[in-house]
Amino acid sequence: MEVKNPYLVISAPDSKSWPDSELPEIVMAGRSNVGKSSLINTITRRKNLAYVGNTPGKTRLLNFFNIDDRFMLVDVPGYGYANASKKMLIQFGEMMEEYFGERKQKKGLLIIVDARHKPSEDDLTMIEYARYHHMKLAIIATKVDKLKKNEIKKCLEKIKTTFELTDEEPLIAFSSEKKQGIDRVWQMIDEMLEDR
Repeated sequence: MEVKNPYLVISAPDSKSWPDSELPEIVMAGRSNVGKSSLINTITRRKNLAYVGNTPGKTRLLNFFNIDDRFMLVDVPGYGYANASKKMLIQFGEMMEEYFGERKQKKGLLIIVDARHKPSEDDLTMIEYARYHHMKLAIIATKVDKLKKNEIKKCLEKIKTTFELTDEEPLIAFSSEKKQGIDRVWQMIDEMLEDR
């Protein structure tokens, strides 16, 4: 899909700052440093739409990106950041509770994981959140280009098993570097948006 005019609407520190919008929302969540910003930039074909930092745990706010006035992509703070304070972790939990509990526009959740690693407890908590709130769900395994060909299948299988994925919860192999999986991600987003 060609994206013509994506832009950052707001980086919201709390619910009072959420955009007053009727657009459906697709949420992206994942541990710090799994490549969420790179994924956003790759699928929108923009170099700097989302900030890519070398320091994990950069995103501390809910970032709302308007994608061609069609939907909002909501990038949530990376979780599982080792240097996060207890206070920060509590704030993150409260922010997520509030967003998932109150935001009516949410249509689906993309959980981003690093293909090279087994999903963490935090990833499992996030998937349980989505299932509890009956959200459509897809897992995107990034950085597959960093794996040898013969390792990819094994690593994807480990992710599938850990998450106990159903047939309705697709697992997409993705690489920003090689531009792999872009069409599949868009196909999934389209399905989530069509689901009323």
